[in-house]
Amino acid sequence: MIVRRLYYLLSYVCLPLALIWGYFWSPAYWLLVILIPYAIVGLFDMLTTRHNVLNNYPVLGHFRYMLEFVSPEIRQYFVETNESGRPYNRIIRSLVYSRAKGQVDTQAFGTQYDIMTVGYHRADHSLSPKHVDESEERVMLGGPQCDKPYSASRLNVSAMSFGALSANAIRALNGGAKDGGFAHNTGEGGLSPHHLAEGGDIIWQIGTGYFGCRTPEGGFDKDLFAEKAQKDVVKAIEIKLSQGAKPSHGGVLPAAKVDEEIAKIRGVPLHQDVISPPTHSAFDGPTGLMHFVQHLREMSGGKPVGFKLCIGRRSEFMAICKAMLETDILPDFITVDGAEGGTGAAPVEFTNRLGVPLNEALIFVDNCLRGIGVRDKIRVICSGKVATGFDMVEKFALGADMCNAARAMMFAVGCIQALHCNTNRCPSGVATQDPIRGRAVNVPEKRKRVHRFHDASLESFREILGAMGKAKVSDLRPADIRRRNADEKERSYAELFSFLEEGALLSKNIPDEFANDWQAASASQF
Repeated sequence: MIVRRLYYLLSYVCLPLALIWGYFWSPAYWLLVILIPYAIVGLFDMLTTRHNVLNNYPVLGHFRYMLEFVSPEIRQYFVETNESGRPYNRIIRSLVYSRAKGQVDTQAFGTQYDIMTVGYHRADHSLSPKHVDESEERVMLGGPQCDKPYSASRLNVSAMSFGALSANAIRALNGGAKDGGFAHNTGEGGLSPHHLAEGGDIIWQIGTGYFGCRTPEGGFDKDLFAEKAQKDVVKAIEIKLSQGAKPSHGGVLPAAKVDEEIAKIRGVPLHQDVISPPTHSAFDGPTGLMHFVQHLREMSGGKPVGFKLCIGRRSEFMAICKAMLETDILPDFITVDGAEGGTGAAPVEFTNRLGVPLNEALIFVDNCLRGIGVRDKIRVICSGKVATGFDMVEKFALGADMCNAARAMMFAVGCIQALHCNTNRCPSGVATQDPIRGRAVNVPEKRKRVHRFHDASLESFREILGAMGKAKVSDLRPADIRRRNADEKERSYAELFSFLEEGALLSKNIPDEFANDWQAASASQF
């Protein structure tokens, strides 16, 4: 091959000639600075079988891996268009950055989206816009079985653990929540000192690993839970059943992030991958889940308790609904995570191929709760790519009462979507446990940005709601959101999906679309 011949020429001809030439003219020895490393690297490449490319293309083949290493940055900065980036395109990222910094968030010259593309969402405006009161920005979290309901913002920080995020990032998020009067979900990594440092309202998530309330054997420690759950700053408890980005797979914290502090907070071995079990050991089946909800509510002093899940088998969520009826225990809220939700680390196939997308999942959960007659007693929270005021309006129209945002809040803190969350090499210091990288997050400054982004998003949500001719969130309906389809026609979600009447699942004539799953559901098992 030409490259190998070039290597032989430089190593076996030019190198000796440089030595001879240097004998007569000493500056020629400087050629050895290039030729000797070249010869050594090339010899190693040809003798090793680790990389096929390097074996066939000694030395020069390394340029292929150098370009591959920087290819994500090349794509992000030079190749992708404003609307083609994934998971979040540049339009959305720039909007979040602008709102977080308090800069101009308007756009010139018209939309950059192709509004005729399949999947494009929009809403109908009204020639009679309404004023939306600021009271619509909040909603009461806590059903009839809750003694200490919580007045929550319509937009809150979604579940992100200390460990997945740096200490400074957690503190900045919590500080922003404190300043803006909204809640900060801890993620399954536990209630760390950094979640408590700034005094923001906390929703404590209890995952399958029971971090923060964990026995040495990895089970649930009720005494430790009760001690922490009764802190004034903890406003609600969320049981994590599954996550959109990796449903039916426990949380994953790479060994590179498990330093002494993380190991101590979580009660796990140092410098080892922390992979939570896929299921809970504290309860079994839908009925067990309901009793666990009630148990946590009692131990927390009557605070709101709910659970989070990504919808998979429809009959399994219906089984939970049957358990609600059988036990007469209701969760105060249900957090619905879409398959498009984010994560710090997950198996590729789980992220790409499992789980129901958020819009479809919201409609299904709303249908089921209406179908058993309890929708007015349970709040539905949604998470999964919520970043703008329109995102909020859309989710509210499809069945949500509140929205959680994770990656958008990370953008507000300084995330640049480098996609290195699982490597501990986050360049912005947001998703890392490297103390040198993490100190780049300036807590006093970034908490202001989180606060500003939250407030600007709520203002945008109210403006859009009013522009649609609605004065209240409760006025929104699935018919208000339209989606362009493959036949080049728009249809509203009211046309695309079926909707149940109140108590329809309790009647003798259950609609065919729901009948088989309802019949297959059992309150005793998933």
